[in-house]
Amino acid sequence: MTDLKTFTKEPVIAYFSMEIGLSADIPTYSGGLGVLAGDTIKSAADLKVPMVAVTLVCHKGYFAQKISPNGWQEEILRPWNPANFMDLLPTKILVYIENRDVKVQAWLYRVKSPTGGEVPILFLDTDIAGNDERDRRITDELYGGDQEYRLKQEIVLGIGGARMLDALGFEIRKYHMNEGHASLLTLELLNRSRLPLEETWDERASWNTRRVMEQCVFTTHTPVEAGHDRFPYEMVRKIMGEPVPLSLLAELAGKDVLNTTVLAMNLSRYVNGVAKKHGEISKVLFPGFEIHAITNGIHPFTWASPYFVSLFNRYLPSWAKEPELLVRVDTIPDEEIWDAHCGAKAYLFQFIEETTGVRLDPDILTIGFARRAAAYKRGDLILSDIERLVRIGKGKLQFVFGGKAHPQDVPGKELIHRIISHAKVLQGRLKCVYLENYNMEVASRLIPGVDLWLNNPLRPLEASGTSGMKAALNGVPNFSVLDGWWIEGHIEGVTGWSIGPPPTESSVDGNHSDEDIVDLYDKLENIIIPMYYENRHEWIRIMKNAIGKNAYYFNTHVMMRRYVTEAYLR
Repeated sequence: MTDLKTFTKEPVIAYFSMEIGLSADIPTYSGGLGVLAGDTIKSAADLKVPMVAVTLVCHKGYFAQKISPNGWQEEILRPWNPANFMDLLPTKILVYIENRDVKVQAWLYRVKSPTGGEVPILFLDTDIAGNDERDRRITDELYGGDQEYRLKQEIVLGIGGARMLDALGFEIRKYHMNEGHASLLTLELLNRSRLPLEETWDERASWNTRRVMEQCVFTTHTPVEAGHDRFPYEMVRKIMGEPVPLSLLAELAGKDVLNTTVLAMNLSRYVNGVAKKHGEISKVLFPGFEIHAITNGIHPFTWASPYFVSLFNRYLPSWAKEPELLVRVDTIPDEEIWDAHCGAKAYLFQFIEETTGVRLDPDILTIGFARRAAAYKRGDLILSDIERLVRIGKGKLQFVFGGKAHPQDVPGKELIHRIISHAKVLQGRLKCVYLENYNMEVASRLIPGVDLWLNNPLRPLEASGTSGMKAALNGVPNFSVLDGWWIEGHIEGVTGWSIGPPPTESSVDGNHSDEDIVDLYDKLENIIIPMYYENRHEWIRIMKNAIGKNAYYFNTHVMMRRYVTEAYLR
């Protein structure tokens, strides 16, 4: 048996996330939420924060993306074998689903840091002999299936995860729910009453809820409606029975439907959004709750290109452990910053030529846009006026796009199709490439290798936006609407450039799409393109500022220290 004594000798933070992104080889993540979770765990290991993480194994992985000849996304399941990466623990627990006991087992993965820190991750799994065939499939697909499938997954993650930690001997200091997908763990905690059993639920409920609140921390990640799971109580009763009386559940999770976000907020002492603006928007979405803000970050060593790792190691020893040292980037000569960037650019262009057959020109200003393909992220905004784009950019601009749409997101798939259709229209005038299967491996090449990172979501729907932080770490300036983290990281003409007016919206109805398009083209034509070609010294100054004024702060080391002091030790 794998020895867990190293991890169970002291109280730990239990970090629950439906998805965790550690590497492209372990396809248990769909996008930013999962990658953030992986980066959080890596920083916890670096900083030796006592933590255990809990997620689902997702045997079929998140899909691999294929773009058809006519420009439509196709999904290919990507089965993987957890035995190649982790150890199966012998302990099994039971959860109750549709009047059946379902066995759950766990795979143990260890995140090890050069500092000597180590964080275990438990990948929960229901594909066990003896389980009903339907139940064996619960941990197959990340965000697959219908609402009932999702509820079953959340039972396994939340209730099953809490029971597995208990069975393995972990003493939990705080339960941190990364999004509402894990909020059912609060129902398991509500059932762990120390009061006499003869007392009624109503008599125990008040004491129990206070006790559970003291144990829980909740991070909400999105102001987008689809990001907050809601389950009809009829479905809840059918699949879960009554883990707590439904009258109490309706009081805690919403009168009409079980809203997992509301449940988590009602049973957490500390609740936070993932940027200052997102915290404000969350208060509008969920009035009456005290919602703090801890801005997301990225794991420095994971996301620095090999060229910048080498450069930082030479001039800023210990930067990966102490990313605040990046503030001293001015000690690095300009020509070495530029050489490191050119290396990252050549590395990307080689990859593009090998995978698409398209040869990009390394001397041309290259704009990158890659993230989950969702309509509100407006991936085709820069292509709104093709003729003007050609006038200002012919011979001066080229584009690299990437990103997957959720299999059930038709508008997201249509967005990808429009971008690829525009790329065909631009053929012979502006080069435009769409990279298939955007994942951690592709991102690690794409983001450092472009010259400018574009981000133009519909305000105020960008909760944070960590891809821009990855760009900044590699000296790639951001060109973004003022939303999410960029409100905090932006200094106009110093760390990059804004798109559109100041961030005054409290709802999506207050947007300024037309102004955004005009401002985007104007700044490209009059500021960004001239600076890139005519004032390289000034461009490198902005590259350095991206590192020294953004990357030194917007990282998961800073973020984790804030969680420890503001949430975990409260």
